[in-house]
Amino acid sequence: MEFLNEYALFLAKAATAVLAAVFIAGMLASLGRRGKAPGSRIEVTDLNREYEEMERALCAALLPPKERKQKQKSDKKKKSAAAKQRRKEERRRKRVYVLDFVGDIHASAVASLRREISALLTVAESGDEVVVRLESGGGVVHGYGLAASQLRRIRERGIALTVSVDKIAASGGYMMACVANQIIAAPFAVLGSIGVLAQIPNLHRFLKKRDVDFEQLTAGEFKRTLTLFGENTDKAREKMQQELEEMHGLFKEHVKTQRPNLNIDAVATGEHWLGARALELGLVDKLQTSDDYLMAAREDARLVRLRYAGRKKFLEKLAAAFRGGAPGNDGALERPLFM
Repeated sequence: MEFLNEYALFLAKAATAVLAAVFIAGMLASLGRRGKAPGSRIEVTDLNREYEEMERALCAALLPPKERKQKQKSDKKKKSAAAKQRRKEERRRKRVYVLDFVGDIHASAVASLRREISALLTVAESGDEVVVRLESGGGVVHGYGLAASQLRRIRERGIALTVSVDKIAASGGYMMACVANQIIAAPFAVLGSIGVLAQIPNLHRFLKKRDVDFEQLTAGEFKRTLTLFGENTDKAREKMQQELEEMHGLFKEHVKTQRPNLNIDAVATGEHWLGARALELGLVDKLQTSDDYLMAAREDARLVRLRYAGRKKFLEKLAAAFRGGAPGNDGALERPLFM
């Protein structure tokens, strides 16, 4: 037993030493970068070239040498002829800008989305298109409301916007998706959930049993409604329900404005549906994966994927790790409404 105790103490000391070394190294690296450019940038990927490289790699692996050479010659001639024809028909090829949005409960990805949209709007023209590959189950109202507003900027510039949902666009995710000119979805993607909720645990009875008093002072009748530690009242519950109904009404109005042919009363029940059923209800316009859509588009357009690559400082990463990604209580998130 004594040996095990000593061994455990040794492991604890070793782990502490390693963590200390990593922390010091990170601090030194952070200090070394101080005053330098942050390194944030927009990364651009030519998807046409990416698809062509995939095709060449497969041909090289599967075709006999003679057939491979013949195909390469044939493809080269076709590509040259197509390029000449395009130059005759138009000043430049249509561009399809591809963005990816993977949402969390706080819609954190909106920080990158806004920069990507600002970048593409500096060069996009009316004949171009933006495809957003969206994946989100929703989250806080203000975060997804801002994300939807960012997508709205594309529509307001007269540029076609397509949202593609391969997995899920529910609640706040659908608030974003419905802004598009068209929504395409995989057959088993999850869509809908047009509703609002608020939830909070209450520890009042737990504290009361242990003779712990909770004091809370407010100015303004409804500065607080439901509370975590205090005793909740019927009046507070009614006020919270009123706020939920008001937000739900705004959500329904937003969806109805973007998709006027949708029977909003039938779909704004908080339920969600799979892609095939969502198509019947009018929540989406077509059943198709993003891969199929882009593969078809590459024949007549230049596909360009944009991604904002922001660089976080070491101390910010460390602080986020210790927080576990949880936001601080800054007063604005005291009664979060989730979509």
